[in-house]
Amino acid sequence: MDGEQRRHAEYNLRIQDGLVKAMDRREEVFQLVEDSENRDEAIRRLMELLELGEMSCRAVLALQIGKFTGEQRGELAAQAEELRSILSSGGECGAIGS
Repeated sequence: MDGEQRRHAEYNLRIQDGLVKAMDRREEVFQLVEDSENRDEAIRRLMELLELGEMSCRAVLALQIGKFTGEQRGELAAQAEELRSILSSGGECGAIGS
């Protein structure tokens, strides 16, 4: 895995970990979004609540409600674990999540 592939995999892992974290705390996330004046406020508040970066919080807000199912959460968690394994071994980044 070259440097660019590694950076891409690390970025994807951060996003997927953030999505899983939001799914695990979905009731708090939904309430926070509902109580926010606008998207920017929701992002700031999500960053604090979930201790995530801005891009991860933007990904959380972009999720459709149907993605909060247990099955979808399991798929994201599995993809994140696969990325974690690839990154820790320095292995090849093939068709992740396929």
